[in-house]
Amino acid sequence: MTDLLIQRDSNLRAEILSGLTVALALVPEAVGFAFVAGVDPSVGLWAAFFVGLITSALGGRPGMISGATGAMAVVMTAFVVLYGLEYLFAAVILCGVIQIACGLLGVGKFIRLLPHPVMLGFVNGLAIVIGLAQLEQLKTNHHLSFNSHSQALEVVGQWVSGTELATTVGLILATMAIINWLPKFTKLVPGTLAAIIAVTIVVQFTPLQAVTVSDTVAQMNVLTTEKGVKTRLFEAEKPDLRFRQIDDRGQQIAAADLASLPTLSAEPATARSAGRFAIPTIPLTFETLVIVGGLAMTLASIGLIESLMTLTLIDELTDTRGSSNRECVAQGLANMVAGLFGSMGGCAMIGQSMINIRSGGRGRLSGVVAALSLLAFIVFPPLWNCIGLIPVPALVGVMFIVVIATFEWTSLRLWNKIPRSDMFVIVAVSAITVFFDLAIAVASGVIISALVFAWQKSHTMQASVSENDGIKCYEIEGPLFFGAVTAFKELFSPQTDPNTVRIRFTGSRVHDHSALEAINGICAKYRALGKEVTLTGLSDECLDLLGRADRILDVRLEEADPQVAV
Repeated sequence: MTDLLIQRDSNLRAEILSGLTVALALVPEAVGFAFVAGVDPSVGLWAAFFVGLITSALGGRPGMISGATGAMAVVMTAFVVLYGLEYLFAAVILCGVIQIACGLLGVGKFIRLLPHPVMLGFVNGLAIVIGLAQLEQLKTNHHLSFNSHSQALEVVGQWVSGTELATTVGLILATMAIINWLPKFTKLVPGTLAAIIAVTIVVQFTPLQAVTVSDTVAQMNVLTTEKGVKTRLFEAEKPDLRFRQIDDRGQQIAAADLASLPTLSAEPATARSAGRFAIPTIPLTFETLVIVGGLAMTLASIGLIESLMTLTLIDELTDTRGSSNRECVAQGLANMVAGLFGSMGGCAMIGQSMINIRSGGRGRLSGVVAALSLLAFIVFPPLWNCIGLIPVPALVGVMFIVVIATFEWTSLRLWNKIPRSDMFVIVAVSAITVFFDLAIAVASGVIISALVFAWQKSHTMQASVSENDGIKCYEIEGPLFFGAVTAFKELFSPQTDPNTVRIRFTGSRVHDHSALEAINGICAKYRALGKEVTLTGLSDECLDLLGRADRILDVRLEEADPQVAV
């Protein structure tokens, strides 16, 4: 068991201190993402514990940190409002089942197919998202407002100014300076942990004032409750409102005092407390499966994409290789347990993973320590009170360091050194990650890269033509697939060719159904003119493909050819 958690080449002190540092950074993140999902902060904190512990101990990438994430929290918001927490927990459990199935089926290996420009776009986009999320900490006086564009209630705040702004920025810069400069003097304590402790002491023992973690959690608790009640009321009244009345009523509900609002006749049942084991209390029907299935598929895909891409990034940073399929299974098991214990599930967190790697955590122990420390913060009030004293600007400074370390700055110098298509993919994936969704961004990047590759390869199709003793021979060069079909057909001139034609595929490969149909169509044109065409030089793979498609093809193969490619 000790060997499982502590690698032989790892530093025990560095692993423990790194884990503690990560735990401190996990608290506000888990609370914030729980608020985004519209659930109680404890739901996010317990999710960070369960997911972090299981993936650290059993996952395929030592040193990688998992927990409640914003990418998954965003898609939970509307679902929680419509169906409640018990349905959410069921969806998280099903999400885990899907992820385990993906791991057992070897889906994780497909992460290797991601082009490098997609990876750069993912890293840059996620760095921007993390940075923009920290800017929200520079706002105060948070309250609910109605967004007429999305027709939903959202939390807004006012930018801090004056002395408060100066103090906040100063603390952020001080934190970043300590993290950057301390390792040059000593590496006994991770710079991140030292910075958090130092800034906390400064705020607690000087006249400087700053928002603390406890202040943030208290405010999030109030706003989460208010947002849940008002959103349910608005959704209940919305079907009976005319289009021009929706905005007015939404604004009235957002601005109204909570006590003055009418009570709904059917308030949703209160879910069990987070951290307590129970099967979700939902009807076991096909309709329920349809409801939770859609969210589960979305959560599973987002979770696996973010986890596997973070795994690949950590591989590059540490010059080691993790197991993608094992990570899929661990992520699935973690989400199943999280759902059964009343929490929101999660996936790999690139920000906290970068903090861990930067602080010297390379093995499993750092992640386990982080999860257990977080559990201690949750269940022991004195420890929670100590964590509550940490100024939020200190944690913002930590995350800004993560942003700087995560962003691939070298990509800014590639604009005139790599193909324009690759640069477009980098920019597109980064932008889509920021404005839409990680899964959509990665899928879009892969599609763009695949289309560009197909377009480029379609232009490599060519043929060398020779004629001898009344036999015309076409020597085909280049891959024959759906993108090259048009170019392939344009190589031939059935009307003017002699009665005997050979098509030699020594320098080509037949890849798909479109290619088979193109070959079949060319042969049909020659037969219609009473001419004989023979295929030759096919590799064993191509012959097998043509053989399996024999029923839908009418072609003639030359069985003996000394120049057949293998």
